[in-house]
Amino acid sequence: MNRELSIRITGEAGQGMQTIGIALCQLYKDNGLHVFACPDYMSRIRGGNNFIQVRVSDQPLHTLRQKADIIVALDKPSINIHTKNLTPSGVMILDKTKFAIVDNNQSFLDVPMYSMAAQVGGNELFVNSCAFGVVASLTGIDFKEVEKVLRSTFDKKEESIITKNIDVARAGYDFVLGKIKDKKFFLSPGSREKYLLMNGNEAIALGAIKAGVKFYSAYPMTPSTSIMTTVAHFALKHNIIVEQAEDEIAAINMAIGASFAGVRAMTGTSGGGFALMTEGVSLAGMTETPVVVVDSQRPAPATGFPTRTEQADLNLVLYAGHGEFARVIYAPGTIAEAFYLTIKAFDVAEKYQIPVFILTDQHLADCYRNIPAFDLNGIEIKRHIISKEESKNVRDYKRYQLTESGISPQAVPSWIEDVFYADSDEHTEEGHITEDAGVRTAMVEKRFHKKMEALKKQIEKPTAENIEKAEVVCLGFGSTYGVLKEASRAVKNKKIGFIHLSQVWPFPEKEIAGLLKNAKKILTVENNAGGQLAALLRQQTGIKVDGSILKFDGRPFDLDFLIEKLSKEI
Repeated sequence: MNRELSIRITGEAGQGMQTIGIALCQLYKDNGLHVFACPDYMSRIRGGNNFIQVRVSDQPLHTLRQKADIIVALDKPSINIHTKNLTPSGVMILDKTKFAIVDNNQSFLDVPMYSMAAQVGGNELFVNSCAFGVVASLTGIDFKEVEKVLRSTFDKKEESIITKNIDVARAGYDFVLGKIKDKKFFLSPGSREKYLLMNGNEAIALGAIKAGVKFYSAYPMTPSTSIMTTVAHFALKHNIIVEQAEDEIAAINMAIGASFAGVRAMTGTSGGGFALMTEGVSLAGMTETPVVVVDSQRPAPATGFPTRTEQADLNLVLYAGHGEFARVIYAPGTIAEAFYLTIKAFDVAEKYQIPVFILTDQHLADCYRNIPAFDLNGIEIKRHIISKEESKNVRDYKRYQLTESGISPQAVPSWIEDVFYADSDEHTEEGHITEDAGVRTAMVEKRFHKKMEALKKQIEKPTAENIEKAEVVCLGFGSTYGVLKEASRAVKNKKIGFIHLSQVWPFPEKEIAGLLKNAKKILTVENNAGGQLAALLRQQTGIKVDGSILKFDGRPFDLDFLIEKLSKEI
């Protein structure tokens, strides 16, 4: 039996690859296996070529492989596009009759999926469920498990629709049982521990809900949109207002307004939308209004590749907003980090009265993985505002009071009896406009220097593995964590270490300098063309890397790609 397989479902947009891909993840997870799945989709509603690749193993997975052992082609163009991506012993499942294929390629497995869908389900649209049954049978999963997952997947459909999906899957499942006698694709079941199955955007949304978000505003922009839809799904239960704004300028200003009124607020977008938000970011910096902003990166400039991945917004977020003011940038590398760092983002934003950014990307946003349940026991949600009860006793309130820490008491306007002044111009402690040079100097010291000094004391420490006596140390941030982790272990006969930053600002300069002090060779691994992390490292520590492995074709790093690149470096 196999310890690992990669399965690719491919076809044109609208054929339900995503649905069946996630159903496969659920199927294998429920059978005690580990999964990592990532969709690859074009920015169109119909047509084109899309696929989802599901990697399955009895060991934890953190990234993708380049090739697939099983490819299911749901349309004819997929055959030519993806045949080259089969492993040497792999199989491509296709409907020769439907696609008028006469090629006797030994890797082709002819399954009349379309005729089975039409005959059993009454419509060719059920072909994806047929494919689901075929793959489940080919990998040795009991049909009872298939039925259970399909019922869960289509639980909001009418019973007749659910039954048809199950019947069509059964037809595909039985066809393979009758045709294939060997068990070369059978997977060894694992221990049935309870795992969650989710992607990065869902984790961010759940982290925000746990942190107490009460207002989420955004303009839909791939790949950030599912944060908003996930929060909206739970909005009624948790008393959250979700506002689809008319544009990103409105979205951030709404979030700032909601935060000013006393609730935890958040917005999310991608690079193009974030560019529009930058004046609002500066407003939050001047008015010292806490706000959490997600930039889910995609290739740019301009519209770029709307549905693909990149890590080229690091400089944009680092320097966003005119003027100088304190900020924090988190770059989660795992789904679990996306959850926990979102909670921390709300706490830090409110405690220091600053904008906090979560820098993610399409790869982390959309990829699914099974993870242990979040540990909620150690999470304490603490507000950093003057409580409603304490507000009754507030007198002579100064919104921008100068303090040793740089943090002023934050009141909710409607809760205190005093007049509340706030201004986007430079202002006095009371909030009145001023052009006094001394006040200006004191306010910049407060907003920038004092807060940054405090923020540097609670930096999220980098993750470091295998760096002792390593021949090469790789450095990355954000979604490269998984591929760094697996590649560092997979390169044969060489010791590869890696360091991953889940916080890029304030930059953990002391920690990084300490970790790299004995490094023989340093490489950054980045999904951008300019080596932005390498430049930031040199700027903050003086350390110059020996090279950068860069990928900027809109696709994420995979294990085989990075192994090949690393092998050439050592």
